[in-house]
Amino acid sequence: MITAHQPSFCPACWCDIRFIERPYCDVLGIPFSYDPGAGMVCAEAIAEPPVFDRLRSVAIHEGPIRHLVHGLKYRDRTDLAPMMALWMQRASGGHIAACDGIVPVPLHRWRFASRKFNQSAELSRHLSRLSGRPYLAHTLLRTKNTSRQVGLTARAREDNVRAAFKVAPGREFDVAGKHIVLVDDVYTTGATVSSAARALKKAGACEVTVLTFAMAISGPI
Repeated sequence: MITAHQPSFCPACWCDIRFIERPYCDVLGIPFSYDPGAGMVCAEAIAEPPVFDRLRSVAIHEGPIRHLVHGLKYRDRTDLAPMMALWMQRASGGHIAACDGIVPVPLHRWRFASRKFNQSAELSRHLSRLSGRPYLAHTLLRTKNTSRQVGLTARAREDNVRAAFKVAPGREFDVAGKHIVLVDDVYTTGATVSSAARALKKAGACEVTVLTFAMAISGPI
């Protein structure tokens, strides 16, 4: 459970959190069950290299971590974002400090109007405050009002978000030749962040690091 006085977990919940620590795949950030040595890449990243350059996440999307994500996303607990961002800054492995700008995965304007806030933007805003790196809130647009990804197959997720993003006209300078950190709450199949990263790369970004709070995988590979 989350304590009442400040955003934190009670001692019992800490035991149920699976933080993602090294050793993990240098590209996809998926934890290894043993240490294969520095710079090793998992079979998934070799077979299907991602559009983005690397992925980093705080913890596995289960138990208390899932509860935290749902609290922010579905129960309007924006007060949780500062703590989550602090953990994300640590999990970035220095890529936040080295980046030229922080870009949230945007909501479509209709979805934003109904939800009133974007959880990825909340996390990005606090990451910017913690790191001093530019928060590029209006650089990336969601031009396609996609269906919710929950419950869709991996292929359906890809189809749903294909060509769903673009860099806002006149904002190309924000990303051209830059190292961008792309922020989202949860990495599941990678369809959403891949589509967003593709738009950033098309606009000239030289490097895109995806940073999420949680990663939805069943366990170490």
